[in-house]
Amino acid sequence: MPFDGSVINSIIFELNQKLQNGRIDKIHQPEKDELIIAVRGFKENYKLLISASSTYPRLHLTNESKSNPQSPPTFCMLLRKHLTGGRIVSIHQPEFERIIEITIESQDEMGYSTTKMLTVEIMGRHSNIIFLDKESGKIIDSIKRISFDVSSVREVLPGRQYVYPPSTGEGALPKLNPLTASFESLIKSIEYETDSLKADKFLMKAFNGISPVAAKEICTYGNIELDSDITRISDSLRLSLYKGIELFVSKLKQNKYAPNIILEQGKPKDFYCIELSMYEHLQKEYLDSISETVERFYFVKDNKDRIKQKYGDIQKIISNRLDRCYKKLAILNDELEKAHDAEKYKLYGDLIMSNLYQITKDQSKIKLLNYFSEDQSVIEINMDTQLTPVANAQRYFKKYNKSKSAITSIQHQLDENKQELEYLETQADNLEKCTEELEINEIRQELAEQGYTKKKKLVKGKAKSVAASKPMQFVSSTGIEIYVGKNNVQNDYLTIKFAGPKDIWLHTKEIPGSHVIIRTGGEQLDDATLVEAANLAAFYSKAKNSTKVPVDYTARKNVRKPNGAKPGMVIYDTNRTIYIDPNEEDINKLTKIN
Repeated sequence: MPFDGSVINSIIFELNQKLQNGRIDKIHQPEKDELIIAVRGFKENYKLLISASSTYPRLHLTNESKSNPQSPPTFCMLLRKHLTGGRIVSIHQPEFERIIEITIESQDEMGYSTTKMLTVEIMGRHSNIIFLDKESGKIIDSIKRISFDVSSVREVLPGRQYVYPPSTGEGALPKLNPLTASFESLIKSIEYETDSLKADKFLMKAFNGISPVAAKEICTYGNIELDSDITRISDSLRLSLYKGIELFVSKLKQNKYAPNIILEQGKPKDFYCIELSMYEHLQKEYLDSISETVERFYFVKDNKDRIKQKYGDIQKIISNRLDRCYKKLAILNDELEKAHDAEKYKLYGDLIMSNLYQITKDQSKIKLLNYFSEDQSVIEINMDTQLTPVANAQRYFKKYNKSKSAITSIQHQLDENKQELEYLETQADNLEKCTEELEINEIRQELAEQGYTKKKKLVKGKAKSVAASKPMQFVSSTGIEIYVGKNNVQNDYLTIKFAGPKDIWLHTKEIPGSHVIIRTGGEQLDDATLVEAANLAAFYSKAKNSTKVPVDYTARKNVRKPNGAKPGMVIYDTNRTIYIDPNEEDINKLTKIN
């Protein structure tokens, strides 16, 4: 996933074509490290996404919409104050670095023209968005403030002078810009190396913005073996290496971009802004825009990563409660096994009472013929010498009655524990299906109502009604609507309120998963739609990675919610079962509405 100098070069070319002279209309900060800037262009409006995520930092045009916090963060408010209504003058990449400089002309409170700059540094966990006064070069603020305690190399704080991040170690040669490097500068960099160094590693060390993918591609262009020692290659190979660099950057200089996503077994493996010969044996999907390419490649990955961060706290609560339930289950099963020994205590009591004539008080153990058994075996019974034979028999009868009572109590606890386990496992599965913060909040609210977490106190006058999240909606290959719940709120809505009595309800058999509704409207259900809906039920369940997953289906009228049942819990009858191997590729072939 190389968001390197070449990709940034292609993105800047696209942005300059579409955003230059555009006016900044709105600025939002949906995440703590991410901005979305709405820009009014000459003929079209655009949304520019800038992310300083430590996992997926990037900058590109986007079509996605994200929910924003009720109170805008301080950095967002600062940018709105200075940049709203401003005009984008230029977008620049200094020295082929992984840095984007967006220069914006705007007016201050007094109406005077000012020039500000957004500097975006795409550098892994060190990525940042820095707001500068261009004339003075001083930092106004940044989305991530870096103090001396965090980095002894460079502070990023308001009022400090902005300096580029260091690209080389102390005493090393300055890195070269591959777009302008000469053959002589390449030779100088090679001769500077004293230790053995592979060709691709050298390119990454000597040049700005060269990723491992770009380095390997350049070596391929120059017919240089990747494991060649750069300090030992011949003059002719040095020239070949330089020609490889020239060939690689010529595509960038001439804007001959070919944005593509590399696929492996149908799934995205990588992306790049030009054709890569190293991936010529793999399938590729070509797109018209590098922004569209980057968005398609990163969006699902980044969204999933951010969603996981947001539900980490409740995932931990559910996990801890599940551990407690599993431990309690083991203890209860052990107690139940012991309690099932109750019959032997009754047998001991009966045998003692039947043999009182031959038992004395001072005996600690007695051996009696078990005439209740077919083989007439002899049983050894422990006796309390402080008690009479009759009292010993009564002691065993009491243990028998106590064990019988314990079985009823333990069985009740087991039933309660089983219901809690089923509920918690369902919630753990629901978290994995969340794609929006609203869905997480619904689970969070439900857990509070069920007593698993503390309810948040609403500030007086701050209560705000929030629309419920929407279930997934698909259209089968034969044109029938299929709905899939992603949490208990959606499941209860689909099953209890939304579905008609003759619609078909599906759910994995005794496995936590989504409620699925086929909107038949009372019409005959075709086999193709049934299989596709069952595949959805199996895939959006805890058994998504299993085979031969049993999925029950029945008319909605046969599904009921018992009084007092937890959210998402129902009972049903008159059902049939279909066995499915969950298949994501088949799901991707369906038309998805939302």
